[in-house]
Amino acid sequence: MEIPSKFDAKGIESKWYAFWHKNNFFKSTPDEREPYTIVIPPPNVTGVLHMGHMLNNSLQDIIIRRARMRGYNACWVPGTDHASIATEAKVVEKLKSEGIEKSDLTREEFLNHAWKWTEEYGGVILEQLKKLGCSCDWDRTKFTMDPEMSESVLQVFEKLHDKGLIYRGFRMVNWDPEAQTTLSDEEVLFEEKNGNLYHIAYQVVNSDEKVIVATTRPETLLGDTAICIHPDDKRYLHLKGEKVHVPLTNRIIPIIQDDYVAMDFGTGCLKVTPAHDQNDKLLGEKHKLEVIDIFNSDGTLNENGGDYQNLDRFKARKIIAKDLETQRILIKTEAYRHKVGISERTKAVIEPRLSDQWFLKMEELARPAIDGVLKEKDIELLPEKFKNTYRHWMENIRDWNISRQLWWGQRIPAYFYGKSKKDYVVALDKLKALEKAKSKSGNDSLTVNDLRQDEDVLDTWFSSWLWPISVFDGIRHPENEEIQYYYPTQDLVTGPDILFFWVARMIMSGYAFRDKKPFSKVYLTGLVRDQKGRKMSKQLGNSPDALKLIEDYGADAVRVGLMLSSAAGNDLLFDESLCQQGKNFANKIWNAYRLIDGWEIKEDLKVPEVATEALEWYENQFEKTLTWVDENFDKYRISDALMSIYKLVWDDFCSWLLELIKPEYGQPIDRQTYIKVIALFEKNLRILHPFMPFLTEELWHFIADQKTEDSITVAAWPEAQNFNKKCINDFELAQQIIGGIRNFRKEKNITFKENISLYINTDKSNFSFESAILKLGGVTEIKYSNPPENLDGGKFRIKNLEFFIPTIEAEDPEAEKEKLTLELNYIKGFLASVEKKLSNQLFVANAPEKVIDLEHKKASDAREKILLLEKNLESL
Repeated sequence: MEIPSKFDAKGIESKWYAFWHKNNFFKSTPDEREPYTIVIPPPNVTGVLHMGHMLNNSLQDIIIRRARMRGYNACWVPGTDHASIATEAKVVEKLKSEGIEKSDLTREEFLNHAWKWTEEYGGVILEQLKKLGCSCDWDRTKFTMDPEMSESVLQVFEKLHDKGLIYRGFRMVNWDPEAQTTLSDEEVLFEEKNGNLYHIAYQVVNSDEKVIVATTRPETLLGDTAICIHPDDKRYLHLKGEKVHVPLTNRIIPIIQDDYVAMDFGTGCLKVTPAHDQNDKLLGEKHKLEVIDIFNSDGTLNENGGDYQNLDRFKARKIIAKDLETQRILIKTEAYRHKVGISERTKAVIEPRLSDQWFLKMEELARPAIDGVLKEKDIELLPEKFKNTYRHWMENIRDWNISRQLWWGQRIPAYFYGKSKKDYVVALDKLKALEKAKSKSGNDSLTVNDLRQDEDVLDTWFSSWLWPISVFDGIRHPENEEIQYYYPTQDLVTGPDILFFWVARMIMSGYAFRDKKPFSKVYLTGLVRDQKGRKMSKQLGNSPDALKLIEDYGADAVRVGLMLSSAAGNDLLFDESLCQQGKNFANKIWNAYRLIDGWEIKEDLKVPEVATEALEWYENQFEKTLTWVDENFDKYRISDALMSIYKLVWDDFCSWLLELIKPEYGQPIDRQTYIKVIALFEKNLRILHPFMPFLTEELWHFIADQKTEDSITVAAWPEAQNFNKKCINDFELAQQIIGGIRNFRKEKNITFKENISLYINTDKSNFSFESAILKLGGVTEIKYSNPPENLDGGKFRIKNLEFFIPTIEAEDPEAEKEKLTLELNYIKGFLASVEKKLSNQLFVANAPEKVIDLEHKKASDAREKILLLEKNLESL
């Protein structure tokens, strides 16, 4: 089969993906092999492919493809997350566009709409991942709202509740007025925002005196139930027991004393609003203050807002500030920059709100998760710098608010049967709940109709924290074959932004429900940023269309581009030109095979010496690179691994090996050299495959008529062998000499067609790869001696060797002197820097012995070269 002249990524990607899928190369079932398992961080079911997904899933695919080639039973489990807040918002938006309000629907009607929307639009991202080449076991695709997944979530809720770890409490929570649900502390982002500090006068009852209070939220004065002063603040001791008028209302509130107040902050007087501030709530409980909630769930003011009822909170703030100013109660307004809590999902400003919610006690669950990462080091975080972040979060963990005021999600399996808040039971269905309710209440006359299920759903993270267990049905059936075989998984690849949201919680659930870690290594990628360092986002318009990149450059090229810009754990500065670089690399590999494939083979030709030497060198160079690649994979330096392969293929294979072994124009190649270079090309393809699956599969089938089961997807990853360092070093010297000859030709305007001879001031026995120098340097003869004194020509130096090339014209002594002086000054500076390093006791004490030896050799070589240069200058 003749290979096309150009590599057409579009033409082959769908062909080979269908081939892999049809022949079950990605499918995994338990067998006698050792498993290698990765669970995908489930993207939102509403999501579409963006640059973060591209990076994260390219990394996972590279890791799992290599594991498959290494003989593991590779299992990569895909799936999506039901994303309660985001999905419900999308469905509400769609319904509004059709003239339907959520409030006009029953729960069941709304959920029917949500399921229809999910079936129509959900899972798009998984199809897009196939275009990237992701080798997931698609038969295992999970959705966090699948019946068996939901049942696992509810079982866990019941178990934790029965253990006393889940409880119901009336607490101050983070309220998102846009999504109209609570959020956990971790779902609240704090942003610096410009605001105002309003100084408001509260009139003391039966006195002309006024108490000045500074606040950023004047609207909340409608919920004030006290003014607090420090008991030791001499300025206000006389106000103990007094009362003040609340501005804009007819209410009178007490002045209380508490050492919570900072005397040196603001005016030293604090307005206390127990319904809308956590610290005020604690003060209110301590001093038995009234609690006045002034907000509706959507952030508008309720009936306690008086004349401002139904106004949005921010609009009310402006009007109240204006009214205070009109009544001369607003003493002054100052510009003030402060941190404001923002909803991670909707970006709405968070409102502290008192509410009955479900909480999970975290301290007990956190202990084994802290030990597993930080003490026993059962789980490795990469890069290690994230351990400190993990430690801080886990050692300062707070109870998790797990209830959400939504309809889309797993409904909390709590059933109320009486008037008291404590009159409830937790069960997986109503019939079981009825049995528990009868037992708990002692009332056998209760019926199913007497039970009212809690309206709230569970936080989405409460389902995804079980992901590595629930995808193998390990909650419902803890002894099943799959969970025993695949769990714990090997690697988790995700972003550091969800280290606590998801990673830490999975670690906690792993130890809690399996008594084992959920994975061995967590590889934390950086964020994808543009060339200005800005995070890529739709809002900024700086995020390229991921699918268009694949369309324009090909999946392999995009994968290479992402890896070239991605260092472990560091944010990557993505530049589309790297995708072009990936495309150029694909074309280079394609054309390299076309060159080899185009050679005519002659059976009775003898193997040239240059080919023998070159093949021996490349075999050693390949083994050296493979050792380095394997080491980088072990350290999760995937970008470094690719860079090593890139250099091996582009420079060593294409620019050196092929140039050395290719026959003269129009001439044939011997059979033995051809067989060896094809074998080496195949080895190149094997280590390239995880990075460039489509290109390598296409070329694999051009090389030979492969059987289906011989796909490169399951070809063996090469085992690194010992390599000859001397051979590699000798060839490196030959490369430098060839480079020196080429530079000499350029300086002297000697064309490559003109033959030259070369003098070297060393013995032939100390020298290797003469045939390579002769061929690529255009040299007819190498003489291992100093040139005759009267011979015109020029010199160049490599390390401590001096080379002379005869020319028709004599060298200009002054120009040569200037060149030698520059080179001598450089070498002296280099030697000084090496000696400084070797004189550093700290460096010598801590650096590996190999590094110290290398620095000594650098110094020795530099001294030899200095002597040689000084000798040459003296002769001039």
